[in-house]
Amino acid sequence: MSTAFPVVIQGGMGVGVSSWQMAREVSAQGQLGVVSGTALDAVLARRLQDGDPGGHRRRALEHFPSPAMAERVLKTYFREGGRDGKPYRPNPTLTITPTREAVELSLVGNFVEVWLAKEGHGGVVGVNFLEKIQMATPAAALGAMLAGVDYVLMGAGIPREIPKLLRDFAAGRPGSVNVDVHGGQPAPCVVDPVEMLGADLPSQLHKPNFLAIISLHSLATYLYRDEDIRPEGFVVEGPRAGGHSAPPRGKMQLDDDGQPVYGDRDLADIAKVAAVGLPFWMAGGYSTPDKVREAVEAGAAGVQCGTIFALSQASGLEPRVRTQMLADLRAGQLSVRNDPRASPTGFPFKVAQVPGTQSEDALYEARPRLCDLSYLRQAYLRENGTVGYRCASEPVQAYLKKGGLPEDTLGRKCLCNALMANVGVGQERKDGYVELPAVTLGQDLEGAAAMIAAHPDGWTPTQAITWLLSELGERGATG
Repeated sequence: MSTAFPVVIQGGMGVGVSSWQMAREVSAQGQLGVVSGTALDAVLARRLQDGDPGGHRRRALEHFPSPAMAERVLKTYFREGGRDGKPYRPNPTLTITPTREAVELSLVGNFVEVWLAKEGHGGVVGVNFLEKIQMATPAAALGAMLAGVDYVLMGAGIPREIPKLLRDFAAGRPGSVNVDVHGGQPAPCVVDPVEMLGADLPSQLHKPNFLAIISLHSLATYLYRDEDIRPEGFVVEGPRAGGHSAPPRGKMQLDDDGQPVYGDRDLADIAKVAAVGLPFWMAGGYSTPDKVREAVEAGAAGVQCGTIFALSQASGLEPRVRTQMLADLRAGQLSVRNDPRASPTGFPFKVAQVPGTQSEDALYEARPRLCDLSYLRQAYLRENGTVGYRCASEPVQAYLKKGGLPEDTLGRKCLCNALMANVGVGQERKDGYVELPAVTLGQDLEGAAAMIAAHPDGWTPTQAITWLLSELGERGATG
């Protein structure tokens, strides 16, 4: 791993919020721009059905190693001029043994996003995955590697299998991740690069650096001990970080607003993380220049920031939603709730309180329950010994028939569809229902508040980076 590390890692937020435009600008400034690797198969399929505004995705597809595969995706999803108000064509859902069509779309979707983020500069680009979305990981990682991704980051679980997955793909070998099966044994989800690309497989794939996103120093120690599962570094997230966060240790307690209560046991001991000897970055409450300096003085290579970039002008957030959030921020009224029930994964999930989104109870209750994107569904063992799939956000009766518990369905939001709506590709149903957003941000709004005060009309990622590094002097300029 290079000894010159970026000081700022721009977080891989949501579905498409960490857009290729944002990552490209951050990376061009010498820091680590990161695209969100979640559901990029669906994002590509829907952008193509919307006519591929700007032609960017078709430009990237011209560089995909397998022209035949790229052409199959274009033929299936591209609509000249857009959908004309029709619902999006569904893309295949992922399973432990996905169809070839599903794998191809995932390969191509991740390639496109990373390729666009790397276009036109010599900086490094990362991709962020969620450990909870295990069935998507092999195909997504291979697609990103085909585009030359430099870093892979993963949290929301214990990502011990990713180093080997990346090594196997770099060597041209099949790569796999063991998928948790409730009530049964883990089952391998395998992608074979040679089988998928044949003669079009590049003779050599670059192995990206892997950064494990962790919340406790004990996990850093565990992952370091065995070189087979050892990452190249860590992102140490505190409880205030956006998206999914680890639940508090021990029995969960809620405050008066129904949010999980975190204590000292839920905070990583930074000295012990530093003692492991690998580079690390602090996240979740490090969005100001003084906090960046504090992290570096404590031995960190730098910080990871999300919210300050999610609200920037290069954000993938749908413009109306972002404008509303900036107005609330300007007025000092933007708040973020750590909802212990929203995510079907069981992890607490940060939800920004924004009018017209599913943060409003009435709008959440009015949504018909369904699960058609299925990224967060869980594999389980049926009574007949076969594997089925269920999601706590699907229709309650369907979930119960699959052996789920009724209490697990309470308050669950369909994050898959909501996160698509966040970036302007929400489904429009045949019955007229339009999916509403549910925006995630971190609970540390100090940096964003300072930026809106300095830049009332909004700020660019470059302006955010300049400000974040302003107290580091030469160290901030060189990385």
